[in-house]
Amino acid sequence: MKNYEITNKYKPRICKLALAVSDFVAFNAALWLSLWVVYFIFNDLQRFIPNEQFEYRVISHVVLSITCVGWFLIRLRHYTYRKPFWYELKEILRTIAIFAVFDLALVAFTKWQFSRYLWIFCWTFALILVPTLRFLVKRLLDNAGVWKKKTIILGSGKNARDAYFAIQSEEMLGFDVAAFYDDENIATGSTVLGLPTINSADEIWSAADLQEVHFIVAFDNENLDKSLAWIRELSKHHCRSVTVVPSLRGLPLYNTEMSFIFSHEVMLLRIHTNLAKRSSRFLKRSFDIVCSLMILVVASPLFAYLWYKVTRDGGPAIYGHQRVGRHGKLFPCYKFRSMVMNSQEVLDALLASDPIAREEWEKDFKLKNDPRITRVGRFIRRTSLDELPQLFNVLKGEMSLVGPRPVVSDELTRYLEDVDYYLMAKPGMTGLWQVSGRNDVDYETRVYFDSWYVKNWSLWNDIAILFKTVNVVLRRDGAY
Repeated sequence: MKNYEITNKYKPRICKLALAVSDFVAFNAALWLSLWVVYFIFNDLQRFIPNEQFEYRVISHVVLSITCVGWFLIRLRHYTYRKPFWYELKEILRTIAIFAVFDLALVAFTKWQFSRYLWIFCWTFALILVPTLRFLVKRLLDNAGVWKKKTIILGSGKNARDAYFAIQSEEMLGFDVAAFYDDENIATGSTVLGLPTINSADEIWSAADLQEVHFIVAFDNENLDKSLAWIRELSKHHCRSVTVVPSLRGLPLYNTEMSFIFSHEVMLLRIHTNLAKRSSRFLKRSFDIVCSLMILVVASPLFAYLWYKVTRDGGPAIYGHQRVGRHGKLFPCYKFRSMVMNSQEVLDALLASDPIAREEWEKDFKLKNDPRITRVGRFIRRTSLDELPQLFNVLKGEMSLVGPRPVVSDELTRYLEDVDYYLMAKPGMTGLWQVSGRNDVDYETRVYFDSWYVKNWSLWNDIAILFKTVNVVLRRDGAY
């Protein structure tokens, strides 16, 4: 037991040190790598950094890297708090961009010779190396058994289960849920989601490694008094690693600001409906145009090849199916044709003769073994290449690269009160649904993903979803 306690005691320190060292190494590796690249290209460093300035430039970069590591440690708490991957990545990139500007200001203030090549290479490498090396170090710490942090979820209801599933979706958070606790709703020896349960507070307080356990307070809304009591008890026992998961759902979360009125326990949440702002819509539209044009240029040979393959059966390569756009306006959603020419007749005949297929169709408007799909159509559907022509919808302003799923008019009734969120945004070529299971999730969950996206839109979320889409397409998750 003694060795186990010592191991737990030093785990956080090992993680902090390893992450800080990795960031420091990545920052300085970026400088030396940029020097090597410039020398490799131009076969000369003297014209970019005079010899008499070389030592000062290296020292200044080391000082900047130490300052940035200090910022990550003290202000952003990256080495202490566990943050979701995309949230932490955004903070890393934003911080590096700020320090790149500091570097420019330092050169201007000291009147050192400035090389735009070195500056661009150095900070581009930093943008790549810092998050990459940090991710790899977390992997190594995890493999070494150091990164995972024992976690107990206080609660056993819906809110606690939602918290568990959210944690499981972010593997690199490192929260290893060991048990659920609830002194009222859990019988001795029972399990919740396959995990052991605790129904006695004494069992928690008697743990030898109490200070190294992460507690997640996730009782349901009707147990607010219990949540407050546990927060008080955790503070009394000097538990420093505590997360509270309020049982509040449906509010926009992105950029929501929390404040309070002095001497009153009233929390003020200022929400931001980003897509309601003209500047946000302009930014999103500009991003759509630039990226879709780039994709069309790069993918034009593939586009021509698929056009040829689809038209070999004598029908048109592209068709437009009426979908509901922003503000309820109908538009033709372009796709490479993946079905036979008489697809509607084939569908009607199947639904009339096969009750199982009819039940599947009425549930999600999809069929797993659809007889209407051609041989090449099955391939382009599984790889999502059938949606490539929607880039023209994006350029026309009818769709966006990222957004809610484009649905037909009959599906709007299934959105219930969330239909207003759907109609606020342009449908997307990809979205949360596509990167969260696609056809493997039920319709209610799809509606939830669409409304969550609209409520929490940001350009960073769009970028994250696009990167996730590449991974999903390559793995063909949930595609048919």
